[in-house]
Amino acid sequence: MLSAYHRLGDNRYHERIGLDLEEFAPGQRFRHRPGVTLSQQDNADEALETLNAAMLHYDAHYAGATTWGRPLMVSTLVLQRVIGMAAKTYGHRRAILGFSEIALTAPVFGGDTLYTESEVLDCTPRPDTDGDVAADGDMANRDAGSSIVTARLRALKADGSEVGRFVCRFDILRRGDEAGTIDTQPRFAAYQAAEDGALVEQTGLFFEDLHPGESFVHAPRRSFAPSASLAHATRALELAPQYHDLDWVARRNEGRLVVAESFVIAQATAATTRTFGRVVANLGWYDIDLPHPVHAGDTIAAESTILETRASRSRPGEGIVSVTTRARNQHGITVLTYRRNLLVYRRGGDSPYAGAGY
Repeated sequence: MLSAYHRLGDNRYHERIGLDLEEFAPGQRFRHRPGVTLSQQDNADEALETLNAAMLHYDAHYAGATTWGRPLMVSTLVLQRVIGMAAKTYGHRRAILGFSEIALTAPVFGGDTLYTESEVLDCTPRPDTDGDVAADGDMANRDAGSSIVTARLRALKADGSEVGRFVCRFDILRRGDEAGTIDTQPRFAAYQAAEDGALVEQTGLFFEDLHPGESFVHAPRRSFAPSASLAHATRALELAPQYHDLDWVARRNEGRLVVAESFVIAQATAATTRTFGRVVANLGWYDIDLPHPVHAGDTIAAESTILETRASRSRPGEGIVSVTTRARNQHGITVLTYRRNLLVYRRGGDSPYAGAGY
């Protein structure tokens, strides 16, 4: 079984991002979930931020006079989303070494929902470096810790039609012991097998799989770049200067730009969704405490502990889970704690997964 968790100790688990090299084999087929719906705003932002001069992507008047009749999605945006959607399987990597093919086989427009599927074509050792030693002089040892997995990735619309095909070489890392033992309890399965043998990625645990007293260390961590901190503060109409006024923070706060507390809460909560991904709704946050500020450049990690579970009296296909979440910065200092009640789908209940291809 391919598991989504490492065991760190009794009742404590760590989320995994990507499979180890030893878990790949030619012929494996994966259906990556979730998908993503692209908008014309995504299209315009990508084109303008990269100074893309092809007006087909953001000038609707011009695009209306072309064969497409509307703005065409930037091809490299499709590529980025496809690679990102596959990260839960191919994320334990040192690098992407290259592509032998990047083919856009059909147009993509704002409003389209894309999914990624992949097939492992080959698993081969890294080639001889011919004496090309890394700066740390340890290239041989580093190469021994990884190998090349070649995969064909396909971008599909929700109706199953193909819009892109990419053959990619991933430098996948071998299994290490730093994160603990892989836990193979059936509830922790990272995939379920489809009727055709493809492995469909799973996100989150069902209500019955969440047990009081268990803790989950969430992955990945999140670093707060100054640009992201500024952008989130201004989009939230935050007027307090410590979040966006660089002159003020230089004179009054030792140059340390503060990350808005609401952004910290949002980021810590988002980090929990790989375990609590089967949530129907958040019913509320309680006892929120922010004992230490988060500054631009900080990195936080979140961990949650199950406090209590109970069946829903009014919704038989769902249950209520009470959890506490703690976020710490890179120095191990607690920056956020809160308690939250979640409404979670029960296994076998009336859920959207089968109908949506999950």
